Amino acid sequence: MAKPVLTRPAAPAADPGGPRPAPSRRLSARTRRLVRPWVLLAPALLAIGVLLMYPLARVVWLSFQDYGLDNVVSGQPDYNGLDNYVELLTDPYLWTVALPNTAVFAVFAVGGTVVLGTLIALLLRSLSPLWRTVVTGCIMVAWAMPAVTSTYVWIWIFDVDRGLVFQALHALGLIGPEGFNWFTERLTFYAIVTLNIVHHGFPFVAVTVLAGLLTIPRELHEAALLDGANAWQRFWRVTVPTIRPVFAVVTILSTIWDFKVFAQVYLMPGGAGSNAEVLNFGVWSYVRSFSQQSYGLGSAIAVLLTLMLLAITIVYLRALFRDEELR
Repeated sequence: MAKPVLTRPAAPAADPGGPRPAPSRRLSARTRRLVRPWVLLAPALLAIGVLLMYPLARVVWLSFQDYGLDNVVSGQPDYNGLDNYVELLTDPYLWTVALPNTAVFAVFAVGGTVVLGTLIALLLRSLSPLWRTVVTGCIMVAWAMPAVTSTYVWIWIFDVDRGLVFQALHALGLIGPEGFNWFTERLTFYAIVTLNIVHHGFPFVAVTVLAGLLTIPRELHEAALLDGANAWQRFWRVTVPTIRPVFAVVTILSTIWDFKVFAQVYLMPGGAGSNAEVLNFGVWSYVRSFSQQSYGLGSAIAVLLTLMLLAITIVYLRALFRDEELR
């Protein structure tokens, strides 16, 4: 006689209105999802806070003090509120020398860097992969060269007595044996600095823009060509709108770098403070702080430069986001 098969009673169907998981568990899982990214970012944020935020806070703190060499020796701060900023903003040197040297130079340097880098990127796109690699490696040498080295190279090129420019102009009869000092006049001084900056910065723009150009579908240019667009129209109507974020990034970064240029100005003859007509914000802040031991006023100059860079960056980003929303 067969034994009866024992079956386990089926579990009752889940009641939709039945008990749900405890709210505390749901909150715990949600909290873990929110906290996990910050835990992963904590080491980087800690490093940024130590290496960047603390020095920045220190500079802001010093900008509200009349901090000189005697304060360094005694270690006692001498707070003066906004006096440093009032003195800075009412100083004619800020508006007639330092600000024009910084802003006008940055406009020409950024424009030259972006234009030259874009032209090189267009050239690289038209080359075969082999020659593209060779040319890219050659132009990266300029980017890899230290700023100090490249500055001394340009000083040698424009040397008053033995520079290449002097020898070429003297051979053509355009200049006498006494030569010409290119570093005393503000215009020629910053023309050399601009050449130095553009030469040093265009490889980054070229490689970055090239990466954007290679992402543009070939069909877009072919369609524009069939519509009768020439090369200039294809560039402005197809290339620029497609990789506009790339141009925004290289422009913002170039602006930040060129506004805070220091070594390329400081190392030039007269750029360390002996020629007051050629100082920009970065060198002016350094000279006031360490050459004249006015650390409070020098810190105020640095804070003003930082605020200018933040304002420029915000304007660029707002314009970029506005264009993206309209598109």
